[in-house]
Amino acid sequence: MRRGILITVLAVVAFAVIVIARLPASWVVPDSSPLFSCGAVDGSIWSGTCTGLTAQGSAIGDVTWNVHALRLLTGKLSGNVALTRATGSVHGDFDVGFDKAVTARNVQTSAFPLDDQAVRLLLPQNLRTLTGTASADIALVRVVNNMVKQIQGRFEVHDLQDHDRGEVTPLGSYSLTFPGDKPVGQLHDLGGPLGVEGTVTLKQDQPGIDVDTYITTRPGAPAAIVNQLQVLAPDAQGRREFATEMYF
Repeated sequence: MRRGILITVLAVVAFAVIVIARLPASWVVPDSSPLFSCGAVDGSIWSGTCTGLTAQGSAIGDVTWNVHALRLLTGKLSGNVALTRATGSVHGDFDVGFDKAVTARNVQTSAFPLDDQAVRLLLPQNLRTLTGTASADIALVRVVNNMVKQIQGRFEVHDLQDHDRGEVTPLGSYSLTFPGDKPVGQLHDLGGPLGVEGTVTLKQDQPGIDVDTYITTRPGAPAAIVNQLQVLAPDAQGRREFATEMYF
């Protein structure tokens, strides 16, 4: 009798495992919600595709995922996620713990245009007048309670322009590198009208950044920028210190 019960239990467990393993993603991923929707959902919850993802009415692209089911035994939801759209792509490995801490590794993006509709959703309202291309190569980033606690990687922005009030102001190209020990990045220009060197610190009390830079103007710098920098006193090297904080 006990053997028969054991066989029955094992059969039920095996059936449940098979059902879960083959559970269609469309049963779990809604094809429509107030925040996002998928044109079509294929595959399973462990390996699937959301085609035609939209968020807040904006087209995001196609999302594919592969979840490592066995890592659930360690208390983490782990997997690989990739987003593909006509203007670029991004992919990486992600861990989400039961403590809601998120760790991302090997996150790489192609050069996304900043005026791309999906990218604008990520930018603060006061930065949506900028155009150019942005890319990232992030080895590690850890987020706890919506705050970045650790980050190692490099961001680049090329051919940055400001289109505020109908005027086009070229701003140049820049890199921001985080060494990984703390959320403080080194900011440098990669050419353009401004020579820039400084730091960008990710705030730990609320979403935002502290920027502390030294700026010099190069020949041909737009008059609007030169005039704005005149209010900052130059140091012995002719650099002008500019510091600000920004909240998201």
